[in-house]
Parts: sequence; structure tokens; C-alpha cells
Amino acid sequence: MPGVKRKEGSRNIEHDQSDRSKKQKIQSSHQSKTAPKPAAVSDESGRSDPAENIDDDFDAFEADEADDEDHSNSIQHHGSNGAATTTHAVARQLPGGPGDSASTSRESHAKQKALAQERRASKPNADLIARSKKLWERLRRKSHVPLEERKVLVKELFEIVTGRVKDFVLKHDAVRVVQTAIKYANLEQRKMIASELKGEYRQLAESRYAKFLIGKLLVHGDAEIRDMIVPEFFGHARRLIKHPEASWILDDVYRGIATPHQKAVLLREWYGAEFSLFKNTDDEKVTSELADILAQSPEKRAPILRALHQLVNQLIQKKTSGFTMLHDAMLQYLLNIKTGSEEMTEFIELLKGDEENDLLKNLAFTKSGARVVCLALAHGTAKDRKQILRAYKDIIATLAYDANGHLLILTAYEVIDDTVLVSKSIFPEIFGKEESTQEENLLNCVVDLKARILILYLFAGRAKWLLPAQDVPLLDEVDAIRANTSKKDPALRQQELRKAFSPQLLKLSETQVDKLCQTSFGCQYLTEILLGAEGNKSGSLEALAKIAEGDPNTEGHVSQSAAAGRMLKTLVHGGRFDAQTKKIHVVTPPLEFHNLLYEHIKPHVMAWATSSSSFVVVSLLEAEGFSHEEEVRDTLKKQRKVLEESAIQATEEQKRKRQNEEKAKAEGKKGDKKGGMARKEVVGNTGAKLLLEKLD
Repeated sequence: MPGVKRKEGSRNIEHDQSDRSKKQKIQSSHQSKTAPKPAAVSDESGRSDPAENIDDDFDAFEADEADDEDHSNSIQHHGSNGAATTTHAVARQLPGGPGDSASTSRESHAKQKALAQERRASKPNADLIARSKKLWERLRRKSHVPLEERKVLVKELFEIVTGRVKDFVLKHDAVRVVQTAIKYANLEQRKMIASELKGEYRQLAESRYAKFLIGKLLVHGDAEIRDMIVPEFFGHARRLIKHPEASWILDDVYRGIATPHQKAVLLREWYGAEFSLFKNTDDEKVTSELADILAQSPEKRAPILRALHQLVNQLIQKKTSGFTMLHDAMLQYLLNIKTGSEEMTEFIELLKGDEENDLLKNLAFTKSGARVVCLALAHGTAKDRKQILRAYKDIIATLAYDANGHLLILTAYEVIDDTVLVSKSIFPEIFGKEESTQEENLLNCVVDLKARILILYLFAGRAKWLLPAQDVPLLDEVDAIRANTSKKDPALRQQELRKAFSPQLLKLSETQVDKLCQTSFGCQYLTEILLGAEGNKSGSLEALAKIAEGDPNTEGHVSQSAAAGRMLKTLVHGGRFDAQTKKIHVVTPPLEFHNLLYEHIKPHVMAWATSSSSFVVVSLLEAEGFSHEEEVRDTLKKQRKVLEESAIQATEEQKRKRQNEEKAKAEGKKGDKKGGMARKEVVGNTGAKLLLEKLD
């Protein structure tokens, strides 16, 4: 046994006597330890004094410890057998064993709890905070509190916190009470709380818990509360953006709450201490555009860029690269350094230097950040572009659906000369690597407003119906830089990407044609792919023509879709209509879809001619190389009366529109007007009218 010395030798009478005396000593010691302790002295309230209890326990502990030392010394003088037996006896008799540990622990916890309650009770506003926390506990369960009861609780809560808000907000538990008060308060009560805290918002922003109170006030407040809070951050932006707590609330304010003027004042402070100390917050014309500042003071270029780069680098090294404010500052720096300069090289290296690629990934999802990455791709070398693109390998699919992230992929289409790298890095991530899910993933892209741009951009280019207006200036900016940094011809680059992309797209247009025809986005996809893709299109064209079979008057028929009608009309013509030249540019090789489609709709050609998709029949008569033109004309002439009736009678769509207008007029609503003039009502099938003209 550890701590016990063993001696070899035979036992003798002296040892036996020593054992007996030791056992008697242990028993007497145990009786003294287990004897009941005198009751602690209680105060008038009946509560025992914790200090006296602690002293009694401490004295008893010292006595027990002294007895244990005596027993250990006596044990050392006995043999091994006797020592082992005696030691087990000591262990059984010592207090604190299994029988006493539970009661001792409960007593200790009770004493600690009593002391904690005494400490809390001695603090200022202790009773008020305790009562407010009970109110908060009830109010936070919104669905369990009736409206009338909630009003009473909120009224009482405001009676407590009014005039004491500063005492509450810096306590981790009491600040939640104030947040709940703000949540259920009216505007005047919120302004009262905001006024009480005036001058303290910078300190609150640095608090781990109170910073959320600022967010609550800004979200539920008005412009007056906003203008009360945000100016308190002026002059402190450089320090606060580096603070572990205040940085998040400052960026939230900058991103979603501050006015353009307030954002400009905050961002200017990144340009150096001068802009923090000598801030001109009252000037409404203050600008954060670094180019304008440098144009007014060109001699300040070096110190401003140095201060800006230093602060940007500090935040990146601290792994706090998700701030919108940081992304705006990085964009200002990038726009004011020259292509090919040492500053540009260092900046691109700074972007690539993050081993986890968190910086590049965070940049991709903000407007300024996405522009930074796009310009870095345009300015960078082939090696830089490859490394930047590799950073997004595992989130390409996420970028495709993002309002800002999709611009990175479009820029990669435009500037990376290695089209094999682009096709291997981007296309498999969009499609998915498992064949079982590729078609589903691609269908999701086709019907998404942003993701479909990445597919159709290679075929439709920067068409207004495809590309958002705000995307065009950035791509034009990339084109200007690309002229000096890329070698491959843009048309050749696009052709190579289309060729790599086409097989999967044509396969989808053949196997999922029925689903694609059900949406306008799907019809646009079929039109662009069948006109511009490279490869065998016969299977896709045959599947599409087969969809058009049957009576157009049947419910759910493809001819009843306006988008499907436009798609079929364009494919029958075999090319896109040029609004400038007023001509159709037929693709090479020609589709010959007109003859294929006619074979499937021949039994119902008159129904097509009088349907909402009557322009499909018009396009058959206008298409070059259509071999059944005379046959169609003869059929239409035989049914001329049907065409004439269709040309003058209101269509179902026109009837519904008229009913809606009459209903709106009855409800007192104004009808739609264009250019201040009421549009002339069109009655009859316009396609049928054109067919009658062609028959004359």
C-alpha cells in the first residue's frame, strides 16, 4: 500500500500489544469524529451564520488531519500483514467515505448557494433586477402570454427600467430584460431608452452582451434613433473594427443601417488617423471614393494607401475577413493601384495568402468583394487565376445561385485562356459528379434566375433578357483589362467552352423535354441550346416535336403556353431575329425543324392556326426551306371561314383580361396605362389575321 513501510520479521508480543493499543486509539478517534457537532448559532431570522459553519468545519478538518498523521506514524512500526489489515480498518473508519460524501456535498452546495444569494442581494438594484428577470421569463414565451397580460407585464417592466437603463445594460442577465422591453415597446418608449443610453453606445458595442441591445434598438427603431446611435462611432471606426466584440456590430450598422453619408464617414477613417481626428461629419457632400480624395490631394497618396493596406492586412491576419466594410475598403485600394505595379502584385498575393481560402470565399458573396475577385482575376497572371479558381472548387455550385458569386464564374469564362481548366473546374461542380443526380442538378440551374446565367451566357451572351443590368458594367470593365492580360481571342474562348458544355446540355434537352416545356425558363433554355450547342441535335429535336403532337385544344397541351409558342416559332425559323436588321440569322448547319414539326402537327394544323400559338403556323409559311408550304396553304384555304371567325372573335385570354379590367374598374382601381395613354384593345387572333393576309 502506498505510504506504508513494510518490515520483514516475525511477530512478537510487543507487536501484538502495539496492535491492540493502535486499534483502541483508532476506535476512540473514530468516535470523536462521528460524534454529533454542536448546532451552529443562528441569527434572528433563523438562518445559520455561514462564517461560523465554515470555521467549525475547518477546525474539525484540522483535528482529523492530526489524527491521521498519528495513525500513519503508528502504522509504519508494524509488519506488512498487520499494516495492511490496520490500513483497511483506517479507511473504513475515516469520515468522507461513501456514507458521508453525499451529505457533505449537499451541505457544501447549500452554503455556497447561500453565500451567492447574499452577494447578489448586496448589489445595487438587486430586488429590481430579480423582479425584472421574472417578468422577462414570462414575456419571452410569446405564444403562452395573452396580449392583455403582455401589456400589463411590459408596463411594469418599463416602470422598473426607466431611469435605470445604464445600470441594467452592462449586466449579462439584466441586458436581456432591456432587449425584451425594446421588443414589445412602442416607438416613444424605445426613444426613451435610446435617449438614456446616449453617449454610451461605443462602450456598449464593446460589451459581449450589450452589443445586441444596439442591434435591437436599430432594428426596431426609426431614423431618429439611428441618427442618435451611429454618430457615436465616428472617429473610432479604425479601433472598433479591430475589437473582437464591437467589430461585428459596427459592420452590421455599416452594412444595413447607416445612410450613404454615414457609411462614407465611417469608411473614410480607414484612410488614416487624419480622417478620424479631422472628420467633417456635417458636410453632406463627404465622399469615401478614394479616387476623388486623391484627386484633391495627390500628395497624400502614399500615406493613405499605406494606412489602408496596413489595416486591411491586420484584419486578414486576424481571420476576420467577412466584414462588408473590409470588402469596400479593399475595393477602394484595388481601384487606385496600377496594373502590373508592385502594389498590384502584393495585393493579389495577399488574396492568395490565406491557406484556408476564407478570404476569397467571403469576398465572393458581397457586391464589393465579388468585384475585387473579378478584377483580381482580370489583372492576375495565368498562375494567379488558376490559384484563385481553385479556392472556389468546393463552392462553385453555391456561387452559381448567388447574386454576386455568379459574376466570378462569368469572369472566369472571359479571362482564363485555359478552357480545359475552366471546363474541368466549373462544369462538374455545377452538374454534380454522380450521374444519378446530374440531370436534377442541371434542371435546378435552368429554372433559377441566377444559376441559369452560367449556362446560357455561353450561348446568348450579354442579352438583356438574361443578364441583369448591374452585371454589365463589371464585365465591360473586365473586358478592358483583359485586352492587356489575356492572349486568346474571346470568340475562340467562348466556342471552346460551348463545345465542352454541349454534350450534357443536349442530353438534358432530350431526356427532360417535357419538364423543360412547362416553364418559360425551360423554353428559353431549349431555344438557346438547340440553336447554339455543338453536337448531334436530332434526338432533342425529335423529342421536342413529339411533345407537340395531339389536339391543341386539349387541356395542358404545349400550344397553350405562350413561352412554348415563342420557342417553337423561333426553332421553326431556325435562327434568332435581329431587331436592328429586321432579319433572321439562320444557324449553321440548319436545324430543319420545320419539316420535322409539321409531320407531328399535320392532323391538327387548323387547330394550331386558331390557337394562342398560331404564330407557329405563320412561321412555317415564312421559314426558308420548308417543303410543305403549298400543302399548308391548301389546308388553310379550305378552312378560310374558320380563320376569319378566329380573327374577329375575342380569344379566351382576351376575355379573361377584359373581365379583370372590368373588375378593377368596379373596385375603383385605375387600369394599366403606358406613356400616359390607354392602350388600344386588340380583339381576335392576331396570328389568324396574318395567315389570312398571306393567303390573299
